[in-house]
Amino acid sequence: MTQGNHTQVKDFYLPGFGVQREFQCVLFIVFLAIYVTSMENNTGMILLINTDSRRQTPMYFFLQHLAFVDICYTFAVTPKMLQNFIIEDRSISFGGCVVQSLVYATFATSDCYVLAAMAVDRYVAICKPLCYLIIMSRKICIQMVAGSCLMGSLNSSVYTGFTFSLSYCKLNSINHFSCDVVPIITLSCSNIDTNIRLLVVFVRFNLMFTVLVIIFSYIYIMAIILKLPSTTGRTTTFSTCASPLAVVTMFCGTLAYMSSQPHSDHSKENMKLKLPI
Repeated sequence: MTQGNHTQVKDFYLPGFGVQREFQCVLFIVFLAIYVTSMENNTGMILLINTDSRRQTPMYFFLQHLAFVDICYTFAVTPKMLQNFIIEDRSISFGGCVVQSLVYATFATSDCYVLAAMAVDRYVAICKPLCYLIIMSRKICIQMVAGSCLMGSLNSSVYTGFTFSLSYCKLNSINHFSCDVVPIITLSCSNIDTNIRLLVVFVRFNLMFTVLVIIFSYIYIMAIILKLPSTTGRTTTFSTCASPLAVVTMFCGTLAYMSSQPHSDHSKENMKLKLPI
């Protein structure tokens, strides 16, 4: 594999957290426990929703797709990370790195759009209850989920394609535990200015669009809740939104923090905190 006068690297090396061997065993146990728990919870949620006829509503429809997306993007990264804790060979092939980056970016982006769809669903349910079943029909829900997958695929295809079309001729050690795009492009011996701008535009557009949809949905919801005459009614209505809002805050808040970090060695270390589990 060659490009110009440079020899293209054939694999990458993932040093991970760079801790001592005894701590790697501890991290393996901790992250394995978290990963197994996460997979069990998401799988159990999907099975429960599909086997209970009372949960065949738009809210649970989005919830099961959110669980499916979480399973997919954690599965793209976490098994390799766990493997690297217990074996010496931490290499990953060039093609394997492309696939891992593509799959993770696809479902991580889709996650943002599914969360936005869930916020819209709660807005319609609380602010327009009489029209809820008409507006949030089965067809509309399927279109919203399909749209989230389409946006995820488009986003990941573009900037993953641009990233791995660069020339990588010397360094191959990715300062991360997975094939994350930002630490990868810093290894390139090509000009990466265009890639950095493209990455910022795509990530921030998707993040800002979905966060704004979520924020405005919950602003309208809170306005309706505050107008309810009954304290019990306000409490009940707010409780239906508290959990989704907490998930949105943690997930999108983390992404917003990472996308705002400067491309420095310190920021690369901070990005490792964006765990895929």
